[in-house]
Amino acid sequence: MLKRISKRITVYATLLSVFVMLSCKTKESNSEVIYLITGKNANNIELSSINDLKKDLTKVNNKNIVVLSEEKMLPVNGIIYILGTCDSNNIIGKKAKAGIINISNKTPGARGGIWAKTKSNDGSEQIIIAGSDVQGLQYAIYDYSKEVLGVDALEYWTGKIPEKNIKVDLFDFENRTISPPQIPHLGYFENDVDELANYRGKLLEYDWESYTELINSLVRLRYNSIQLFDMLGRPEFYVRPEYKKLKPNYQIDIDYLERMIDYAHLKGMKIAIDFALGYQIHPMAADKATCWTTYKEDWLQAWRYYLEKTPLKKTDMFILRPRHQVWDWEYKSTCGENKIDVFNEVYAEFGKLLKEYKPDAEKILICYSDGMQMWNDGFRPPKDWIVAWADDGFSGFKYLPNTTSDYNFGTYMHAGFWLNHTVHDPYPKKMDTIMKHMVKNYKADKYCLVNGQQFRPFLLNIEGFSEISKSVEDFDGDLFYDTWTKRYFNDKAAKYAVKAMQKLHDAQFNRGGYVEHLWEIRETVSYLSNSPIRRPGKTPIPFDYHAVSEDYEHIEKRIDILKEADSFAIQGAKFMPESDMFYNDYVVLPIKLYQDLLSFEYVLHQMAQLKKNFETTGNKSQLNKAVLLLEDAYKKLEIIHSRSLEGDKNQKWKNWYDPKIRRPNNGFPSKEMLESIKNNLANLKTK
Repeated sequence: MLKRISKRITVYATLLSVFVMLSCKTKESNSEVIYLITGKNANNIELSSINDLKKDLTKVNNKNIVVLSEEKMLPVNGIIYILGTCDSNNIIGKKAKAGIINISNKTPGARGGIWAKTKSNDGSEQIIIAGSDVQGLQYAIYDYSKEVLGVDALEYWTGKIPEKNIKVDLFDFENRTISPPQIPHLGYFENDVDELANYRGKLLEYDWESYTELINSLVRLRYNSIQLFDMLGRPEFYVRPEYKKLKPNYQIDIDYLERMIDYAHLKGMKIAIDFALGYQIHPMAADKATCWTTYKEDWLQAWRYYLEKTPLKKTDMFILRPRHQVWDWEYKSTCGENKIDVFNEVYAEFGKLLKEYKPDAEKILICYSDGMQMWNDGFRPPKDWIVAWADDGFSGFKYLPNTTSDYNFGTYMHAGFWLNHTVHDPYPKKMDTIMKHMVKNYKADKYCLVNGQQFRPFLLNIEGFSEISKSVEDFDGDLFYDTWTKRYFNDKAAKYAVKAMQKLHDAQFNRGGYVEHLWEIRETVSYLSNSPIRRPGKTPIPFDYHAVSEDYEHIEKRIDILKEADSFAIQGAKFMPESDMFYNDYVVLPIKLYQDLLSFEYVLHQMAQLKKNFETTGNKSQLNKAVLLLEDAYKKLEIIHSRSLEGDKNQKWKNWYDPKIRRPNNGFPSKEMLESIKNNLANLKTK
């Protein structure tokens, strides 16, 4: 009997020891697991953001990461994140109701959120990331990824990846309230994006990767709407000869467009559309866009078609400009109308249409220069339109409102502009000053639309507007510059990067820019070749020495400033490891590209002066000197093309600056231009 009892005790002891061992192993194993607890009412946007957090956590540690619904039995071990809002996640709702965490629909408010560390029932620590609403949750998650995990919002574009460290402390933060941003609507304008659309070889259409990464970065930077424009089939793409030559059979892909819209919605972005009427998706004849009185029904029917038959029915924010509705220029009536009267009626009628189709839609009036003048002369849409006042393209304001008339006011700002879409103009200090002025004097903080053009060259300014939107008064342009560069470069290199980019900005004084100089080069080539500048659909511009001579002084100043910029950039590069590519591609290369172009233009200017001397004196030796300089022009042209084709060190961006696929506005220097000059100089010598 005793032996039997002894055997049983031995068996029980063995089983107990095995159970304890298994329990220990289970506990040890579970401690290597990160659990992301979602609410049972989580929507697709929440789940998408939580999945982003999962990916971010994977970048910095080797733990197993599991997403669980709160409806499942919660684990007792492991690292636990509880994610959602009071409405979507009952755990968060209960903790908020019990006063354990301070979060509600109203606290801290729309687009606000919290980080908090709390205890579970068994005493283990948990991380709560929550929002007053879904966007608040998103910002709380992405801020955590940035500040605790070291994940760069612009990682795809900068190449900056977080250090993989299995010992990263996920609890290394203080409880925090993330305040709602001051500017509730921060939009991104997808405009003039040729290089971004073309660099992978499929012309005038985003490849899916670039588009989704653009959206992903914008959401992390708190942009909460995107205005689609180019990818709707802007008229230039299927009308202008340059584009027809580039892509003869251009045709918008409607299904692809809808997928783009759906993806943006999935990431929590609202879709904003300027309901202009020239898109290839459903174009209206241009002659109908100059007489509202006669063609009112055509305008309304075109808008109805958008709202019934196209993916534009998924628009959330409706933009309308008081301009020509097919081409982006001033409205000039062909039937004797007063354009202020016209657009007072247009905005009222369009508003009625939206009440029928989209009663809760947000409506934005974008005032360009002509619209600003109309506003100051008495143009007033219905009161439920937000008025967005446009800058001059370089974050300055040529015109200001004489009154806001108690409308909700915002701004339309440029991080990149068609006069500098190849080379960025970094100006966070300028953004700091002008936005504070607009908010203080016009309360223009209800909306901000940022034109980022090709996106990649303008990362600094794009993120600057993101930071401004959080709190306009608290934004410090100099501090932002310092923080931004130190994120990507070491302290010594960052100091020189700031100096180099400040000089690059200085070199673009008076709204200068790379593309502006392309036009100046065309003027100079026109004079040197005795040939007018021909433009599709417009009157040719005669060759004119005076137009060229006006550029002499300012180009010499720009060249001198760029020499300083280049010197600072090269000094900073010495402190960066050879493996780093972003410093070269973002700091050094833009300066070099701009220098190359101006150096070429400067030689043409010297030739123009010699040609003018010949015309004044008849001395053909001046032409001989000009011909000798032509050889130098050929060499400098070769530098422009070779550097453009070589481009970035990071081969991800190969072909970005290829002259064959660049945006065609103002043309690009070519051997044909120099050949025309050569032939004309030879003809002049024989006369």
